[in-house]
Amino acid sequence: MSGSDHTPPVVDPTRVHALIVGIEAYEAGPAWDLPGPARDAVAFHRLLRAAGVPDAQLHLHLCPLPVFEAGVRHRPADQATLRRTLVRELPTARGEILWVWWGGHGVLDRAGHLRLFCADATTDDKVSIDLGSALARYASDAVPGLAEQLWIVDVCETFEEALAFRDPLPSEGLPTGRRTFTHRQTLLRASGRGRRAANDPVRATGLLSEVLLDLLAGRASVLPAIPDTEELFTAVRERISVLRESGRTQQQPEMELRSPERTETVQGAVDGPPQEQRPDSPLGRAVKALLAYPLMDDPAERQTVVAALDPSIVGTLPRHSKARTDATGILSALARRRPESLWELYDAVSSLDDDPERKSELAAALHHLTHAPRPGGGTGRRVQ
Repeated sequence: MSGSDHTPPVVDPTRVHALIVGIEAYEAGPAWDLPGPARDAVAFHRLLRAAGVPDAQLHLHLCPLPVFEAGVRHRPADQATLRRTLVRELPTARGEILWVWWGGHGVLDRAGHLRLFCADATTDDKVSIDLGSALARYASDAVPGLAEQLWIVDVCETFEEALAFRDPLPSEGLPTGRRTFTHRQTLLRASGRGRRAANDPVRATGLLSEVLLDLLAGRASVLPAIPDTEELFTAVRERISVLRESGRTQQQPEMELRSPERTETVQGAVDGPPQEQRPDSPLGRAVKALLAYPLMDDPAERQTVVAALDPSIVGTLPRHSKARTDATGILSALARRRPESLWELYDAVSSLDDDPERKSELAAALHHLTHAPRPGGGTGRRVQ
């Protein structure tokens, strides 16, 4: 998922699936009307259709306001229908890539879970989908395929207590399976904790949705593959920053990366003075030192390096087409299973590129990684 990686490999559109949700009207009544999400969802649907994804694999769920005619076949966006799609239909899909696009109302509940309100939500019965439980389900063996996932969620994250609801939100968790080491999820959230996501009722579009639709249209040659998400988020952050400075929004988009090799949250602009930069973790330093070698950008040369390792460990290494993800997985696995093989990796890389500065930093980073103390004390190693 590195911004320095090259264009993703060509993807067969028949191996791509999507859940696309746009909710403008709710049973709660006109006070909940939200012009824009259905239009944005249809626009995103058109992008994937233009990229060759079969219509049957685009699960489009809309509840538009009467003034908008979708012009495309779609299903309802009530909780029962959406839950059936998430629990029974999409998990059986055969393919590698899953796109999720969700626009509408949301709230951050008291437990810190982002709730996505469904079209049949009322003031007395605020039915929703718990985003966290949906992500957990789609990172488990309940979903055997769809290993590469991008979730785009353009909703508010206002704190539940700030809305003074008369009754607490009902529990809406989805069933999950056993966690696996195969799924890689990227989540783009529009607003950040406690903040509203801006929506333009006149032009009928969500601010994040408008920005992303434009950026994705500019990357149409990559679709329906998932673009480099870190590069995409950098572009999103730059555009939102301009809109923040002009007073159009206060939202701070966030990106969450979730995979066996890497879990982190990347935030947008933060209010206040700049914070002191956190030093790299032992793993982060080792990844940075390894990627400093130009040869690591080439998949064939990375394979040459890996092939120089002990054959008994090579077959157990997690591999990926993107350089940063590949390097992170290789280093993590070696540090956990056979630390001495890290020095075989060092020998292989330095034999192909003997630049003294790069060799020195890689040696220091690997030494730091193999002698990193166990969190909470002790002398053992633990790479997260």
